[in-house]
Amino acid sequence: MKLNFELVPDSCWYSNLRSILTPAQWDVVRKEAYSRAGGKCMICGAKVARLEAHEQWEYDEEKCIQKLKNVVAICKSCHEVIHIGRTTLMGGEKRASEHFMQVNNCSYAAYRKALGEANEAHRRRNKVAEWKLDLSYLKKFT
Repeated sequence: MKLNFELVPDSCWYSNLRSILTPAQWDVVRKEAYSRAGGKCMICGAKVARLEAHEQWEYDEEKCIQKLKNVVAICKSCHEVIHIGRTTLMGGEKRASEHFMQVNNCSYAAYRKALGEANEAHRRRNKVAEWKLDLSYLKKFT
């Protein structure tokens, strides 16, 4: 699937690059992603006036490591899908599910299956009490 859910473990909520980096450092990272995107969403390819920077993380559940894999520039619609929990709380699940199905060219059943798998990974990752942070991705900016 081109577009998927990225459910962050509860213990990692509110700890993102914007809370770790200075505003000037974050600007360098996000603007590099915007430059790579060339005015198009890096997931669905839509040409939009305003892109949003999104942090992509990998999780090593055995070693309890949360690793920054990439920062991508994406459209608001893709961002709402990725953060489906927040989107649902804000009343936007129908719009997000439609975008998911359109981008992935799939059925509602496939949407529900992917959401179930994401929720299962989220439940597993919530069993880790504390994640160690790997920000080696940022070395390319120094």
